[in-house]
Amino acid sequence: MADDGPLRIIHCFRSPIGGIFRHVRDLAEFHAKAGHEVGIVCDSLTGSSYEDGLFDEIRPYLSLGLVRLPISRSISPRDVGAFWNSYHEIKGLQPDVLHGHGAKGGAIARLIGSALRVNRYRVARLYSPHGGSLHYNRRTATGMAILTAERLLERLGDALVFVCDYERETYAARVGRPRVRAERIYNGIHDRDFAPVYSREDAVDFLYIGMLRDLKGPDVFVEAFARTERRIGRPLSALMIGDGPDKAKYEDMMLRMGLGRRIGMLPAMKAHDAFALTRNVIVPSRAEAMPYIVLEALAARKPVIATRVGGIPEVLGRTSIALTEPGDPDGLAALMAQAITDADWPRKVMPEPVGFKASFSASVMSSALLDLYRDILARQAGGNRHSA
Repeated sequence: MADDGPLRIIHCFRSPIGGIFRHVRDLAEFHAKAGHEVGIVCDSLTGSSYEDGLFDEIRPYLSLGLVRLPISRSISPRDVGAFWNSYHEIKGLQPDVLHGHGAKGGAIARLIGSALRVNRYRVARLYSPHGGSLHYNRRTATGMAILTAERLLERLGDALVFVCDYERETYAARVGRPRVRAERIYNGIHDRDFAPVYSREDAVDFLYIGMLRDLKGPDVFVEAFARTERRIGRPLSALMIGDGPDKAKYEDMMLRMGLGRRIGMLPAMKAHDAFALTRNVIVPSRAEAMPYIVLEALAARKPVIATRVGGIPEVLGRTSIALTEPGDPDGLAALMAQAITDADWPRKVMPEPVGFKASFSASVMSSALLDLYRDILARQAGGNRHSA
């Protein structure tokens, strides 16, 4: 049986950007404060000075250290070297738990965890897709290869952890019904984030914050903003905050549409700081799993208008009037116009705060994962825990 002593937990993921990185940072803090030893293995090729600052904030919680190795986004021959280097780094850290996040992180955790199991170590091997490969389908050669790999890797893990019901249902539809243990544990945010953030006097009407790439829908946001102005009949204001590969494209789009002075652009910053700069948060994604920005905005008591994708309806409510279809700038503009003209809009779209916090707090999320880690270890027959 697994004991109740401290666990050695390693989180593996590729890119230290966005929701996965936020998820792991919260888990690292909560689990370290609960007395466990935590480490991170992730890519060294992505991120900026902003992400470097976030790493500095969580270093005090990483008693097992931070290991950064070059891990490419797409499948390539270089993966062999990345896995080999990861194996040696992780083996030296002697983990009880390997939790992989995203497709590459999930592959690292399960392959290396299985290699350790061959040597008769009890290691819990978990995988959280966080969307990722589930955005693909089998109608393309790339999608077929990725989803087939997901199916083959499944047996090398002890559990799948989905961050919302949508993700669990999508996995079953595209990869297949799970043949290993599968749990749904909602993303959660820190208790300190459940507090209103009041808008500054010069706050803009609308905010987009996140990765600047087409999947997240910044182009839809820009087009919808222009249509909202035409509906309202007067100039409005907006901000786009973030970094990403398509930033220049959106800047050119705004200039062509004559919006350069009414939509500002700022580099990535903490969401809590960005919320003071706006009255409404817009999430125009074409695809998502369970985006943290929705949780963060609602915890800050900021009205959210979002597309009906991923787990967003599970947060806002499946019948919420603040939901529109992805890739539909006119439908998004109609809701943005309502937010400007209806003084009662915030009350109509905000979820009840007590129930929201009970479902989407990091304390609930981290406790549920600890229980899962221990239960997996307790069910493993024989072998030794590294830290025993």
